[in-house]
Amino acid sequence: METKRVGIFIRVSTDMQVQDESPEHHEQRARWYVNSKDGWQVIEVYRLDAVSGKSVMQQPETKRMLADVRSGHITGLVFSKLARLARNTKELLEFAEIFRACGADLISLSESIDTSTPAGRLFYTMIAAMAQWEREEIASRVAASVPVRARMGKPLGGQASFGYRWVESELVIDEAEAPVRKLMYELFVKHQRKLTTAKALNDAGYRTRNGSKFTRQTVMRLLRDSAAKGERRANYTRSRGDGKAWSIKPQSEWIVMPCPAIVPKELWDECNAILDMQDGLKKPRGPKAVYLLSGFVRCACGNTMYVYHNSKTYVCKACKNRITVADLDEIYQAYLREYLSTINHATYAEATDRELQEKKSLLETLKKDRAKLSRQADEMLSLRISGEMGRELFAEKYRPIEERILQMDVRRPELEAEIDVRAVQAMSSEIVVSEIRTLYDQWAQLPFGQKRGIVETITKSIEIDREDITITLAYAPSIPLNAENSARTNMDSYLL
Repeated sequence: METKRVGIFIRVSTDMQVQDESPEHHEQRARWYVNSKDGWQVIEVYRLDAVSGKSVMQQPETKRMLADVRSGHITGLVFSKLARLARNTKELLEFAEIFRACGADLISLSESIDTSTPAGRLFYTMIAAMAQWEREEIASRVAASVPVRARMGKPLGGQASFGYRWVESELVIDEAEAPVRKLMYELFVKHQRKLTTAKALNDAGYRTRNGSKFTRQTVMRLLRDSAAKGERRANYTRSRGDGKAWSIKPQSEWIVMPCPAIVPKELWDECNAILDMQDGLKKPRGPKAVYLLSGFVRCACGNTMYVYHNSKTYVCKACKNRITVADLDEIYQAYLREYLSTINHATYAEATDRELQEKKSLLETLKKDRAKLSRQADEMLSLRISGEMGRELFAEKYRPIEERILQMDVRRPELEAEIDVRAVQAMSSEIVVSEIRTLYDQWAQLPFGQKRGIVETITKSIEIDREDITITLAYAPSIPLNAENSARTNMDSYLL
């Protein structure tokens, strides 16, 4: 099993650094939670002592943590509650998007959010929806102003394309860059190769505006830019949302404004006709084959099994173990049917809730007993200071109370972690069973993409042995006299 590398994030403001909110308490609770998870290991602890939650993104420890997430040094972050991570909603959205993009998990103990679980992944879904709504609100306001600014000939942000510059909101020719832009068109007509054109410009000592060498992509982008022939396009692209990719808007939304030309229209048209012809010669790539259970199928020897070429058979290259895609899909669906017919989720939920309540009662009792002992210790200390209690009697009476308080302080984060684990498992179990029922009941009607999404939520692993198959579901209820959360199926009729 691959080790999950986890960090612990601790932020406690000055006025909350009392016993119940001490950094040490938060760390102990988080460590107990991590220790309860198979294959998890604490790698880093990030402490922001006496730091306000109004804005933490620029704190050195936060930057270190985010750098570790992006590099893959940690793949999960545990913290006591969302408010300890960030009180600022905007920063919370940013944290969630960064972790989701990096494939890392956020674990908030108080809110029972663990994005490594099915229920926890709903958090990412809700956060993404909030972020999307915020982006769309901003984008709609910006989009409404873009056509107006474009028709007025004003810049819409960003630099002017190579060969031009903005002077008091007016696009004018850059006398130093324009000759190089013109030469690019002439070289392309001669060589009819983008890479050869870029090399010729670089060999002649020319560079882009930022001092870099010309590339094939840069040459293509500048050749396609109609500003060079005196027609500046505006409002013709939109971001796809990932910060890099752009798509072309419908031509009816374009706004074309006249601008100074660098090359004759005939030269621009000739270059773009060559580009169109070359694009037409490219063969489109076929769709990538995707199978419902791919990525979850492993051989008993430990290797992942893949479907090679058009065989439609999962194969282990090491030991040649194999099973057809159709047979495994049938076995998987049959297991879901059997699982649903035998599981008593109501009984499981009742048992889980009972366990949670028992643990919570223990925690409340511990808190009350500690508060009582703390009062007794304070009273004894007052008697000792006033001289009403002698040193020997004080030591005899005070030491046992002190030892019990220390034991309770050790036990409390452990008990809280046990509650956290059970709460997360209960929520995730409900999600898994709900998804199983959806997948089975609506199997024929569900599109492949939705089937695959549910499989990713409910499936932990599928192991193929020479004699049987073991299907393990993620966080599925497993209680006495009900279905186990894994199944072994005889392979005699399926092995090839």
